[in-house]
Amino acid sequence: MTLANSSSEQFITVHNASIYVKTWTPQNVLDSVPIILLHDSLGCTEMWRDFPALLAEKTGRVVSSYDRWGFGKSSERNGLPSVQFISEEGETHLPAILNSLGINKFFLFGHSVGGAMAVVTAGVLKDRCLGIITESAQAFVEDRTREGISKAQIDFADVTMFSRLKKYHGEKTPWVLDAWIKVWLSSEFSQWSLRSDLPKVHCPVMAIHGDSDEYGSVKFPEMISSLAAGHTEMQIIPSCGHVPHREKPEVILNLCARFYVS
Repeated sequence: MTLANSSSEQFITVHNASIYVKTWTPQNVLDSVPIILLHDSLGCTEMWRDFPALLAEKTGRVVSSYDRWGFGKSSERNGLPSVQFISEEGETHLPAILNSLGINKFFLFGHSVGGAMAVVTAGVLKDRCLGIITESAQAFVEDRTREGISKAQIDFADVTMFSRLKKYHGEKTPWVLDAWIKVWLSSEFSQWSLRSDLPKVHCPVMAIHGDSDEYGSVKFPEMISSLAAGHTEMQIIPSCGHVPHREKPEVILNLCARFYVS
């Protein structure tokens, strides 16, 4: 597939933080409604690799990704996020970013915790969000989630693993790890759930999940599909872990084309 023929980068100021945004524009733009990508707990725009460009060409839609405050090329952040960080992103930070970019109507694609943030955003901006895809999204704190994070904590103690992550986050890398591990494994966060957010979502929802996801079972997409108020569908990807867009790119791109175009 030919990659998107152009991309642009910019920094915007939101709540006194400098936020990095990258946008991919396909050769033939379908209409003015873009797809906004929401990255995972250790992610950033650069870690999407070639997926945004492929997604733009596959759907004919402009695709934009931003680095959350504290991640990637965005401003460093002092202090760990609160246990309400998912709601804060969906209710406050992302709406401010969309307004700063002049984006009215939009679609969302959220990976892992980005999927949970997409749910919150769709419930808050229900007149503006036309549809969301959640990929490997957590819907509550499952034992498998905590076990996967605990294992990752040990893995990232290895210098090689840490250095790979530092390539993307630089000196912010220790904060990025703490923001994930310490918050998710805290007792205060253990009762977090999307249960009260999902009924506020009236746009179409596609919940994608790998059957071998190391950070959560199919109970997550089942909750998302059953509690969201609009049309929903669940896609369980066989022989697939936590990053379907990297492990099964053609499958995910085809699902995205059907969802975002038809």
